[in-house]
Amino acid sequence: MNNPSARSLNQGLPLGSSPEAIRRRVEALEGLLERSITVPGIGRKVGLDALVGLIPVAGDALGALLGLYIVWEARLLGLPKWKIARMLANVAIDTAVGAVPVAGDLFDFAFRSNSMNLAILRRHLDRHHPETRIIEA
Repeated sequence: MNNPSARSLNQGLPLGSSPEAIRRRVEALEGLLERSITVPGIGRKVGLDALVGLIPVAGDALGALLGLYIVWEARLLGLPKWKIARMLANVAIDTAVGAVPVAGDLFDFAFRSNSMNLAILRRHLDRHHPETRIIEA
């Protein structure tokens, strides 16, 4: 029996632990966290990470949890420990400096730990799972 509502939930992001499914999920999350909203007037894209970072304590904690999800997915792919450590450091720096009032919010606007972590993940996937590459026009 095909359930149309269940099918529509799964159309955007694939389930499973295949390298392709992980790549698509992480790319979607990174886009949401780092580039989902254009700031009027300056045309700069920001995401939920910078916006929730404006909420003291809880916002930075939520941003850290979402960033750690990307690291979790990388761990499932079997990235080397030193790459995982580098990804964790990116999340830690983003969280620690982002927690500083005002200056941390400006830092969140410029320091995109999730984008850096996606780049680490993409390099690994392109080398070890080239079939997951997406050719962008």
